[in-house]
Amino acid sequence: MSALLYVHIAAGSLAILAGAAAVSVRKGRRLHRVFGTVFFVAMLIMSSLGAYLAVFGPQPSAGAAPPRASVAVGILTFYLVATAWMTVRRKDKPTDPFDYGAFLVAFGAAAALLVFGVQVAHTPNAVPYFVFASFAAFAATLDLKVIMQGGVSGAARIARHLWRMCFALFFAASFFFLGQQKVMPAILHGSPILFVLAFAPLALMIFWLLRVQLTGWIRRDAIAIQDGTT
Repeated sequence: MSALLYVHIAAGSLAILAGAAAVSVRKGRRLHRVFGTVFFVAMLIMSSLGAYLAVFGPQPSAGAAPPRASVAVGILTFYLVATAWMTVRRKDKPTDPFDYGAFLVAFGAAAALLVFGVQVAHTPNAVPYFVFASFAAFAATLDLKVIMQGGVSGAARIARHLWRMCFALFFAASFFFLGQQKVMPAILHGSPILFVLAFAPLALMIFWLLRVQLTGWIRRDAIAIQDGTT
């Protein structure tokens, strides 16, 4: 196993732990910022190395995701974390070249995944391509909305940060707990516990989005976030 693969695995493991901690502590406070920063850096390392190794690393084993799929998902994960981070770091500033670049990345990922899916449309392998392509297209549509509105603010800004970070955490958790069961004890193979751990980020995302959108939390308890921290 190459050194880069070890770093990729270590970064992914650290990202899952830091992400779980970040969504569990009080938002906008010091612990949340620390865990969020660790998650941010670890996810960027994991996703960029994942894309690199898909192209230049060892050939995948039978049944594993093809390299082009891993590259596209790696880029999409990097995009989610980067845009989530910038959403809170820039406060309520208007759009800038970063927003246009992010839109192009999401749109490009959606187009590439759609093309890959069409190429294997006659096989069951096409389904994941279309699922990820739809997700990337959804993210690109929201980016375009932000550009047309001239920015995003208030509860919508915090919601944008939340769902992007939580989906990135979901990608990391699902790829590890569901996609790497072969490295786990045999007793855990196919265990419902792994599915719970993999989908927990989505449940937490729904909880926090509801709290942001339907309660006064954004006004009472998110001053630190609104000031540009994570």
